[in-house]
Amino acid sequence: MISHPTAAELAEAVAAFNAEAVLPGDARQAFLARVADNARATLAREAEQGATLEAEAVDRLSALLGAVGDFAMLNARLCEALREGALDPLDPALLAHLRATAIGQIAIDQPSYGGLAALRDGGSGG
Repeated sequence: MISHPTAAELAEAVAAFNAEAVLPGDARQAFLARVADNARATLAREAEQGATLEAEAVDRLSALLGAVGDFAMLNARLCEALREGALDPLDPALLAHLRATAIGQIAIDQPSYGGLAALRDGGSGG
């Protein structure tokens, strides 16, 4: 479900960082190492959860749109339906889909986000 940067782009950036020489005591390098560690953890969560979250999103989108397809196609179709006014932006099924998608993405990108548990429990999280 990582959309930007894509998982492949993120993995490429981490690999490029890993190829760089490390100078002991370099504060910039220490910061970049922490960024790379976070990227690795994000990629691991994407590998663990991404396919399931995407399949769930496809199921929701298929039900919402009455169409069959992959995530990218259905998401593009959703955007088109909203642009054309064919789908009410306040439709409860749409709002539930958007909420579930956002919660899934937060779980991958920022699992330590303080409001994630409240969001999962249905609260406002803030």
